[in-house]
Amino acid sequence: MVSSELVPRGRGGKERMEGNMKLAMVEDAVEYCLFLIPDKARDTEETKEILQKYIERIMTQFAAILVPYIWQNQPFNLTYKPAKGGVPAHMYGMTKFGDNIEDEWFIVYVIKQITKAFPELVARIEDNDGEFLLIEAADFLPKWLDPDNSANRVFFHHGKLCIIPVPRKSERKPWLPTTPPTIQQALSIVSAHPEAVLASESVQAAVDRRIRGYPEKVEAALHRAHCFLPAAVVAVLKQRPRLVSAAVQAFYLRDPIDLRACRVFKTFLPETRIMASVTFTKCLYAQLVQQKFVPDRRSGYGLPPPAHPQYRAHELGMKLAHGFEILCSRCSPHLSDSRKPPVTASPLWASFLESLKRNDYFKGLMEGSAQYQERLEMAKNYFQLSIHRPESSLAMSPGEEILTVLQTLPFDVEELKKEGAHLPPEDDDQWLVLSPDQLDQLLQDASGRKDSQPVPQKEEEQNYDAAQVSDSMKAFISKVSTHKGAELPRDPSEAPITFDADSFLNYFDKILGAKPQESDSDDLDEDDFECLDSDDDLGFDTQDSESLKGALGSLKSYMAQMDQELAHTSMGKSFSTRKQAKKETPSQTANDSSDEEDSGAGDCVVEAVDVDLNLVSNILESYSSQAGLAGPASNLLHSMGVRLPDNADHNPPGSQ
Repeated sequence: MVSSELVPRGRGGKERMEGNMKLAMVEDAVEYCLFLIPDKARDTEETKEILQKYIERIMTQFAAILVPYIWQNQPFNLTYKPAKGGVPAHMYGMTKFGDNIEDEWFIVYVIKQITKAFPELVARIEDNDGEFLLIEAADFLPKWLDPDNSANRVFFHHGKLCIIPVPRKSERKPWLPTTPPTIQQALSIVSAHPEAVLASESVQAAVDRRIRGYPEKVEAALHRAHCFLPAAVVAVLKQRPRLVSAAVQAFYLRDPIDLRACRVFKTFLPETRIMASVTFTKCLYAQLVQQKFVPDRRSGYGLPPPAHPQYRAHELGMKLAHGFEILCSRCSPHLSDSRKPPVTASPLWASFLESLKRNDYFKGLMEGSAQYQERLEMAKNYFQLSIHRPESSLAMSPGEEILTVLQTLPFDVEELKKEGAHLPPEDDDQWLVLSPDQLDQLLQDASGRKDSQPVPQKEEEQNYDAAQVSDSMKAFISKVSTHKGAELPRDPSEAPITFDADSFLNYFDKILGAKPQESDSDDLDEDDFECLDSDDDLGFDTQDSESLKGALGSLKSYMAQMDQELAHTSMGKSFSTRKQAKKETPSQTANDSSDEEDSGAGDCVVEAVDVDLNLVSNILESYSSQAGLAGPASNLLHSMGVRLPDNADHNPPGSQ
């Protein structure tokens, strides 16, 4: 059973590397740190007081978007971390996002906005993959940046992504360390040279593209569905909407021991079920829907036939009720209220509540009204989890919180039934089914490609140029690869890769001792070989050895004989030559064919192979044989930015 709580510090992930600020990562968790730009020396108590004030201001200023957010596992939170091992005191938070990656990117948005609202703060963020911001912008990173030298180089400042560069040999900058900087050095560099450390526009755009749409995007990620639930669950969700995530996770990660508690329900009786509208995130809703589960007959949670119009509501309610029962079965009821001090007892609560009122959190609601009390309860819960988060065993588990709400909150079942009779319509869940076009669009968005309008098929075919295939292939072949592999063109709009042919041929000239134009004998026709028969035409110096001349002559003679022998075989005729590529009348073609047959193997004319035509025809034939599926031709062309139109010709390739 995977616990919904975070693994204690030091038991999971890597240990912290002091000074280098290597965060100790937990699986599917994101860690974030907010540093105050060093301006003057302060004592420990003063620094702690200042950072505590910043935590209060930050959590209050962003309460409007953080309070209603439904987290997959844990909420955004900040606590004070004292200085240790060369790392200055800072504000620290860790959130386990589980299966919902959107929680992580929402935190990125929040961190970016915090540094924008508080310019004196510098932030850094990592997850168990490391610098995941660099992973997102991998296609646009500078060549020098790799996982080995990226430590303590990536920060948010003034709402912008910053990457501390390495010093170049040509221009030595005294403020740039030659080794990866420490946290203290990095903060000094970012504060003293904010413009010099800004990431490139393409890197900024890659990260901004991923968090585009927030905070409005939060509402789009929600799904409202009707559920046939016990009245106690409905009452709890009205006060603690975020507990739906804990219940879904408990059901989703259930084990046989958990299901023992669901044989006979003790807390959420099936006889009290009513219809209610429940707000999920799309991730939670999908997790709940896709689980196939048959309840125990002793539980009393029977389901109507699948054809029943409210079958989905009964099924969702049954699964959610099991999740709440599992949560409550993990704790002792008599301990739920005795260990928990009231939130209002915290010395920070009064100032936090006053700050909420100043920021119009209550939207002008009358104090004491039902809506005011609902928002006040949400604020208390938010305050307890995000600001006054206990570090000791007094922390309340979801099950204890549910039992505490049930003990302290009276609810009227008849009133809840009346509300269930007038529910707003539930959201359409067709987003669970993806069409091929939608899947392609999601893959393109995930790969970071530029947004483009779809081009009609006819217009795409008219604008298509077959020469683009051969040009892209030549550019790919001409690119000099490294030990890391071959590099493909990033975008078709980029300039073609340049290749210095003279330098390349001069290099082989030094090895072979021949001039560049004479050393390239692979594709020479017979006329060219005849021109090179004499020693004078070869351009050898008098000092060249006779053995080199003999070897070159033998090689040329061997290649010429091979071309002659292969020219009239099926292998030789399978290639398109430049003569065949020219437009000829049928009579001319017939005459040429008869002449070729008469001449036979004694014909000394060998036509040059049209490399471009053969390349394009072979690739198109391979692409056509894929029948619309993935294959080597489409994968290679797509990686080079070449998009072939759909094959509208159903005739076999050989009939063209």
